[in-house]
Amino acid sequence: MDAEVVIAGAGPNGLMLASELMLAGVRPIVLEKLPERSTVPRANGLVGQVIRMLDRRGLYERLSGTPGPPQPAPGFVFGAMPLPLDVLEENPVYLLQVPQVRIEEVLQERALELGVEIRRGHELTGFTQDADGVTVSLSGPDGEYELRAGYLVGADGGHSPTRKFAGIDFPGVTNDSMVSRTGSAAVPPEYIENGLLKVPGYGVVPPFLHQRTERGLFVWAPFPNRLPAISTGEWDTPPEGEVTFQELQESADRVLGVHLPLVEPTGEGVRQLRRVVGGNSRLASSFRSGRVLLVGDAAHVHSAIGGPGLNLGLQDAVNLGWKLAAEVQGWAPPGLLDTYESERRPVGERVVMHTQAQSALIAPGEQVTALRKLFGEFLTDPRNVQRVAELISGADIKYHEGSHPLVGRWAPDLTIGSKRLAELMRSARPLLVDLTPDASFADLVADPIEVVTGRGEAPIAVLIRPDGYVAWAAEQDGVAEREGLRDAVAQWFQPRPLTSATR
Repeated sequence: MDAEVVIAGAGPNGLMLASELMLAGVRPIVLEKLPERSTVPRANGLVGQVIRMLDRRGLYERLSGTPGPPQPAPGFVFGAMPLPLDVLEENPVYLLQVPQVRIEEVLQERALELGVEIRRGHELTGFTQDADGVTVSLSGPDGEYELRAGYLVGADGGHSPTRKFAGIDFPGVTNDSMVSRTGSAAVPPEYIENGLLKVPGYGVVPPFLHQRTERGLFVWAPFPNRLPAISTGEWDTPPEGEVTFQELQESADRVLGVHLPLVEPTGEGVRQLRRVVGGNSRLASSFRSGRVLLVGDAAHVHSAIGGPGLNLGLQDAVNLGWKLAAEVQGWAPPGLLDTYESERRPVGERVVMHTQAQSALIAPGEQVTALRKLFGEFLTDPRNVQRVAELISGADIKYHEGSHPLVGRWAPDLTIGSKRLAELMRSARPLLVDLTPDASFADLVADPIEVVTGRGEAPIAVLIRPDGYVAWAAEQDGVAEREGLRDAVAQWFQPRPLTSATR
């Protein structure tokens, strides 16, 4: 084998997966057809559980530039409707405003620190697979060549060549009715007051939040340390030819119903000006074909409304990483790798569902306005706000059932002694937190599970998977709890036989 795993695509998802594999002791090769990292503006930040996950890998402070753990956001939007998160006792929505260019930069730095080999300018042209591995055909700077690997993972975007070569269908819907325009654009300073955009004849526009009018969608994005941007969405027929700044100006005026003078910004930074017609909501018919797997946009595409894409894709990578490593290293219980699809595909289905619902809520028309009024009444109830917040953040994920309510869910942010759980999960290994007085559960586990003992409140013991989800938990030390721990270990980790040193 030339590599244990080959990853096609050096975007955020491919780089995250590569780092997860390296942390688990599996060395991948990452292939990327682009000779250099792209500087084209794409996602403007991260939303949801992914931020807490990055904290558990020591990457949050690098991305945020601030010390300490992430804090939940006081508010957000759903379908361009205000979501008052400050009414919640348990707010699961986290936001991190970092451009995708910077996210890729940090993830590449981390991958290289761990020793990942990244080959830029190398394009996947095909593959064949058999019972023992995958032969990957490539085109590189020096010509055509092949790599032999145990597994191939497609992290190569919505038009994934990996998915197409694997013959995996990509069913879904294409909607050509909406035209989105985005461009680097400032507004006159006299229109800004206390951080809000005040448009005469229209009203107040908060920063970074979708504004729905009867004519379309408007977003004002005064990025810190970056060129500001304006985005619009309309249900119309775009003109022929390349998009122009004047086209963006006219679209903004139509959506707002009044004239808002836009200014082409000066200064350094990558300028953007683009028009996108329509969009896709699609989900791969399978996330796996033999020794070939898909992550991120290669497995699912959807509307960008609400910013769920990287939350979904990066958690795909973290879910897959430890399971694929276990398969490569030979300690995976039967069927472990199959749980990647059985766990992540339903999550993808929910993201497609709620982004389609949000797209319906932003459309023009009196019927949609009536629906928004009714939906707004629902959002005056904190219970409904909680449910929507958990949906858009991914905090409602429950992978499987167990004898304890935490099983299958994201592990709570425990503090053991002076250490936060996030600090204890940097190695990306399974972790048993044993808070019993005599560490009575610790002797029931072995490598690859790490053990942390200490004092704390209930639950008195938690077994946490490398991706941060709970495999087992207990409120007391009893025969049933011990048997439950043994079952969870066998289900997820099948550790090597206990030795005298680990008893």
